[in-house]
Amino acid sequence: MARRVLLDFEKPLVELEEQIEQIRQLARDSEVDVSQQLLQLETLATRRREEIFSSLSPAQKIQVARHPQRPSTLDYIQVITDEWIELHGDRRGNDDRALVGGVGRIGDQAVVLLGHQKGRDMKENVARNFGMASPGGYRKAMRLMDHADRFRLPILSFIDTPGAYAGVKAEEEGQGEAIAVNLREMFRLRVPIIAVVIGEGGSGGALGIGVADRLLMFEHSVYTVASPEACASILWRDAAKAPAAAEALRITAADLLQLGLVDALLKEPSGGNHWAPMQAAETLRAALLGQLAELQTCSESALLEARYAKFRRMGQVLEGAATDPAFAP
Repeated sequence: MARRVLLDFEKPLVELEEQIEQIRQLARDSEVDVSQQLLQLETLATRRREEIFSSLSPAQKIQVARHPQRPSTLDYIQVITDEWIELHGDRRGNDDRALVGGVGRIGDQAVVLLGHQKGRDMKENVARNFGMASPGGYRKAMRLMDHADRFRLPILSFIDTPGAYAGVKAEEEGQGEAIAVNLREMFRLRVPIIAVVIGEGGSGGALGIGVADRLLMFEHSVYTVASPEACASILWRDAAKAPAAAEALRITAADLLQLGLVDALLKEPSGGNHWAPMQAAETLRAALLGQLAELQTCSESALLEARYAKFRRMGQVLEGAATDPAFAP
């Protein structure tokens, strides 16, 4: 089992984690019964984690959302689906590994699943471009969504990206146009669309697969028009003010639920999804099945009408938030 990466605000847990690991090693190397001591330490660690994670600041939630061991799109898909076949390519010569998708089955329901995919280590992150999709990735996503529309399969979209790739090559290949086309075309799809922010939802890179009838967020995920670091650099010319920007942006799941931009908040296990990924996957599966059951009672015309109305309301909320004095330079 890989050693857990502890974040800076989890330092009170470091000593406990070391003691727990030492006792586990002792149990492996000898026949001494240490189950009682192990249970006591694990109970204490759980209690301390709950205390820490119940009062995280927005800046700390960003750290959790970006945690290298946080479950990814493919991690969730492998657990929540009974069958899964990944499909590749945008049919224009590209197969962006930062955005994955395919067809699968959850229980008796056939679905199309797609989402951003980050890596576990530096080598995989480079291969996946840190979850930052290129124009080919968004065109692949649109091809899969057209497939879903043609065969009347609900779409499940998993958002986890710092933003769309902003390199020169991406701009040359039409990054803005690819995202804009997705935004336009997702409004015409006649099937239910459920989007879930599983980690970090950044700017247009998230919106490119984020037009949905239901938007869900995990408790410690974030959704933002710009990263707090970028926001602080633009507004105050000081990236060190990122924590203040994170507070002002109101990017946490709780904030966005209160604003009416998110339909449901999914609770995370104590310590975040990376501490109990199987439990997180079961929470996600149950939420998706519940939302699908509701949406499938709607007619196509009602679905489209509600989708348009939902995003008109979101636009009004965002327009009001843009005048927030917290953003004054």
